[in-house]
Amino acid sequence: MTVLPDGRYVDDAPFDPHAGLQAVERKDLDAPAHVLVWRKFKTHRLGLISGIFLLLCYLMLPFAGFIAPYTANERFSENLYSPPQAIHLWHEGTFVGPHVYAMTSEPNLTTFQWEFKPDTSTPHRLSFFCKGSSYKLAGLVETDRHLFCAPDGVTVFLWGSDRLGRDMFSRILYGAQLSLTVGLIGITVSFVLGIFFGSVAGYFGGSIDWVINRVIEILRSLPELPLWLALSAAVPSNWGPVAVFFIISIILGILDWPGLARSVRAKFLSLREEEYVRAAEMMGATPGRVIRRHLLPNFTSHLIASATLSIPAMILGETALSYLGLGLRAPAVSWGVMLNDAQNLVNVEIYWWTALPMLPIIVIVLAFNFLGDGLRDSLDPYEQ
Repeated sequence: MTVLPDGRYVDDAPFDPHAGLQAVERKDLDAPAHVLVWRKFKTHRLGLISGIFLLLCYLMLPFAGFIAPYTANERFSENLYSPPQAIHLWHEGTFVGPHVYAMTSEPNLTTFQWEFKPDTSTPHRLSFFCKGSSYKLAGLVETDRHLFCAPDGVTVFLWGSDRLGRDMFSRILYGAQLSLTVGLIGITVSFVLGIFFGSVAGYFGGSIDWVINRVIEILRSLPELPLWLALSAAVPSNWGPVAVFFIISIILGILDWPGLARSVRAKFLSLREEEYVRAAEMMGATPGRVIRRHLLPNFTSHLIASATLSIPAMILGETALSYLGLGLRAPAVSWGVMLNDAQNLVNVEIYWWTALPMLPIIVIVLAFNFLGDGLRDSLDPYEQ
């Protein structure tokens, strides 16, 4: 430091061009953890888009009855296996607004099938926020308002109809309520069991650790799909759809917890020797408090990533069981139940739209996997 004749001070230290960058990096390191996670997660485009998409899907679930033009089991006997209909805006060069054309059916004496053709002579405009079949909004409020409806005597099957004349689009929306919820319930059961047994085994060790490890090894050695089938077949056939839904969710959660328990145990074995854990024990903290306040918070990032990657496995499990006829049963509506009607490959070859429930399953599973990858990368914000 040099003093000039006018009394000013001058720093003699050499100029460091990286000093500003280092200050910014230090400022980033001092930022709260959730800010660092969000900054890194925003750079993962697929994870961010998938997260927004899944959030919109779950927000839509209570309003599925409002978005769907018909109820899940509403039948139209004259429109069995009706093909998908398109919504048009123009009719013969004139803009008339959103409209559909009525479907006319004729028997084909060669293939012995009904053939549907649109009657393009008359457009039928769609109504919005209209009255239709009654349903319960969010399962609580009974109403008959729908987002859009076709005029009386005209059907609007955006994704076709099934063998009983039920709208596939409406049934897929209603099926999302069960298929997407079963993953949340199953992962809750799995996490409660996995965290409890894994933390007990990893923290206490000894004979408790040995017993829990043997139970985990026995469960993991059993073939998963036959065990699912055996437990699902044990559900009484006279139980209602809601009871079967919760039992299936609990079964999926019970069979999924051993993998999480082993991860929690391995992490706790390394964390329990840390100095802050020893200090908490010396200050008289109970094992439960040490696990809740000191060990689990250091494992939260892995738990969040594991949850997003386990939910699609639950959804696929429910779909497989319902497809085989051992999961949810009619009149309950899920994507697996809908695919159960598409087991006949001859029907799928002719009426390809009956296999459309596969598309939301594929999209949802991919979205969860992309979201899980994004969270797994961003929850370690200090790793470049």
